[in-house]
Amino acid sequence: MIFDILTFTVIHTVISLAGILAGLVVAGALVSGRRLDGWTGLFLWTTVLTNVTGFMFPFTTLIASHYVGVVSLIILPVAMYALYGKHLAGGWRRIYVISAIMALYLNVFVLVVQLFRRIPALLATAPKQNEPTFVVTQLLTLALFIWLGRAAVKGFAPAAVGVGGAVPAAARPAGRMD
Repeated sequence: MIFDILTFTVIHTVISLAGILAGLVVAGALVSGRRLDGWTGLFLWTTVLTNVTGFMFPFTTLIASHYVGVVSLIILPVAMYALYGKHLAGGWRRIYVISAIMALYLNVFVLVVQLFRRIPALLATAPKQNEPTFVVTQLLTLALFIWLGRAAVKGFAPAAVGVGGAVPAAARPAGRMD
């Protein structure tokens, strides 16, 4: 490893947080029927980097975050292929939205795990991460992402997105200005 473990952890964390932030921007755009190519590229690639760097930490056995990383690394190429390979044609638009939201959820899932491991007040409420505080937090996060995914699929429907990400006037809900 080129960096000491502390420096590497900071780099991994910054990449992960950048991916989550970019993913939230992308998800918000999808919900409102917009496509933000720059943010999308940032989200997808920082999320890939988050997963790859996660496997670069020293470990002797596979833990839950490794399994989440594997699942994410399966989902991300699907999102990228739908976007860059198939250009969101036909059903690939829906596949892209669902896979992008799933990848973001998995990143946030690991963030919640890390928050409960690293923040003393949260650690005190769920030291084994099977206590009600942790479980309820993860279930609420899952529920939020299910809602977000449904809203993104609906908002990013083919008729709702115009050239450059603008919503065509005919496809806008009444009273909506873009």
